[in-house]
Amino acid sequence: MIELSRAQDEEVGDGTTSVIILAGEVLSAVESFLERDIHPTVIVNAYFKGLDDVVELTKKIGKVVDMESDTDMRKIVQSSIGTKFASKWGDLIVDLAVKAVRTVYRKEGSQVEIDTKRYAKVEKIPGGMLEDCKVLDGVMFNKDVCHPGMRREIKNPRVVLLDCPLEYKKGESMTNMEFTKEDDFKKALAMEEIEVKRMCEQILRVKPDLIITEKGVSDLALHYLLTKGNCSVFRRLRKTDNNRVARATGATIVNRPEELQESDVGTNCGLFAVQKIGDDYFTFLTECKEANACSIILRGASKDVLNEIERNL
Repeated sequence: MIELSRAQDEEVGDGTTSVIILAGEVLSAVESFLERDIHPTVIVNAYFKGLDDVVELTKKIGKVVDMESDTDMRKIVQSSIGTKFASKWGDLIVDLAVKAVRTVYRKEGSQVEIDTKRYAKVEKIPGGMLEDCKVLDGVMFNKDVCHPGMRREIKNPRVVLLDCPLEYKKGESMTNMEFTKEDDFKKALAMEEIEVKRMCEQILRVKPDLIITEKGVSDLALHYLLTKGNCSVFRRLRKTDNNRVARATGATIVNRPEELQESDVGTNCGLFAVQKIGDDYFTFLTECKEANACSIILRGASKDVLNEIERNL
């Protein structure tokens, strides 16, 4: 019974209770046969015959659903949400669900990909009204710019995504530096500075407005990128968030600054803005053309309400 409920939850995400009740009813219907010592295999065979009949019946009473039409989709979502807490808000959750799935839906030839787990992230922000829930035409993440002097709003930004640290890296193996003169330490520091500047220059070649990396960024690199290129920089972004930003803005995640090309820069984003909601700063990359990833913002009075709405969604 537990397996049944689990399979239903993974496949459909709804109807776990109904499945258990149905299974219980179907089992209790054959109890009398067991008492008459009819062998279980005979009963199971009867179940299989019943299954064939049910399949035939569903073909007769089934209706064709047009996947492209939003009204048909909404009816389906409406029926599964009708019994839930979210049904009080009627069309709100239905619209969120349909819009989010439409956004991440991708068709290449006969392949259809709808990866809502990776590309439609639910962001729960306590406070505000439930009516403020919305699907962004782009993505958001819980970060602020690394330096107070950086721009917090840019129209049509050029986005560069990196998967490497913009700081002086320690070697993989044990490396020792031996200093004999007092100037040697200055030289070592100067070499580090030159290395970091070189990395920054490689990035500034493509004239980015927004630089996002999954690793760290040193203070020197921040200073250089801000003064020379007037860039806004984000560091230590999660890989999953970075993948969503890449899908929404059309940028490619690059592993080394020297490999950056014009084609790797994301230009699909219409507006980059940092907003403060409650005590936290959130970064919004919205108004994206052909955004194949989205963030769903849920607002609610308390954590419990948010969790329940998220489960329904």
